Amino acid sequence: MRSDLATASRIPGVLRYPQITTIAALAAAGFRRYATYRQATAASIFTNSVFGFLRCYVLLAVAKSTASLTAGGYAQDQLATYCWASQGLLGMVMLWGWTELGDRIRTGDVVSDLMRPLHPVISYLAVDLGRAAHAATTRFVLPMVTGAIFFDLYDPRRIATYPLFVVSAALGVVVCFACRYLVNAAGFWLLDIRGIMMIWTFGTAVLTGLAFPLHFLPSGLVTALWVLTPFPSIMQAPLDVLVEHGSAPVQLGVIAGQAAWAAVLLGICWHVQRRAERRLVIQGG
Repeated sequence: MRSDLATASRIPGVLRYPQITTIAALAAAGFRRYATYRQATAASIFTNSVFGFLRCYVLLAVAKSTASLTAGGYAQDQLATYCWASQGLLGMVMLWGWTELGDRIRTGDVVSDLMRPLHPVISYLAVDLGRAAHAATTRFVLPMVTGAIFFDLYDPRRIATYPLFVVSAALGVVVCFACRYLVNAAGFWLLDIRGIMMIWTFGTAVLTGLAFPLHFLPSGLVTALWVLTPFPSIMQAPLDVLVEHGSAPVQLGVIAGQAAWAAVLLGICWHVQRRAERRLVIQGG
């Protein structure tokens, strides 16, 4: 491996100006790439909105079945907002469906990623951030508007909640990307990642807080999930920030936890990528 390649570095280096401009260009390209799939975007918005109605009625029924008209510490308007925001965040974080790296490993096209001056983790992350920015303006906004038309949504009481939610959602995108990257990187050893992708799909539906708020679970289990796994940092954290489930210091602590998981997981991605290059087998091509 040549010493001038980005993957030759043992530790992440300081980004220089040309690399920063390249990252910005890749992010813009990611935005334009997903903006071209207008029909797919419209279909995703419609599907997420349909499931939004189903999930929202179920969660509201759970709250109405209690004497306090709350569930897991959420009032009815908070549950409605949680539901519709989660349907929008699903497209932003791209919880499922990303197999680009795994497919390139299987076909051998990944070798071209190793010949570029920008590290694969950084280049894929830049494209993913551009994709998430497009999803934020379409797949997040429109389901939220739909929910606001038919349900009473929660209005944050603190002004700081809005910028904190933006930061938390961005960190959720980064954490989810890192997890997806590691799942796909398993292809360096397994070649076929369909099995591990199925485990990821079924596990994240529950562990990220998509199926239901994690605070519905026993407190001990919730604490273990928050401390020991990155899954709540993907969706549960930004959703809790948005509906103000907890005080302002609690929200700051949640975001700090997300930032820590993002840093740790990106470091693991960097390490796994380097280990994988030692045993890379080109399949075809």
